Amino acid sequence: MSDAMIRVPAEVRDRLAVIAESRGTSIRSLVQEFAESTLTEEERRERAERTRAYLAEHFGVEVSDEESVAMGARLHEAFTRAQDAAA
Repeated sequence: MSDAMIRVPAEVRDRLAVIAESRGTSIRSLVQEFAESTLTEEERRERAERTRAYLAEHFGVEVSDEESVAMGARLHEAFTRAQDAAA
């Protein structure tokens, strides 16, 4: 695999360096982790559909769009609280 250069403003590079250092990793690893773990909107939709199908097939649970949105909001709130508590 060949490396590529990504041009970002110096402030962004410096911020990435701080984040990487606090995690005990490199900027390269930080960017790679981000690229591998961040889903596109289409990927999120596909994952949600697979999850719904799995719940229906294995547990007989049908999740509505409204329930899915509500659960997403609850999860977002929980993660936000956890991040705030860790800070």
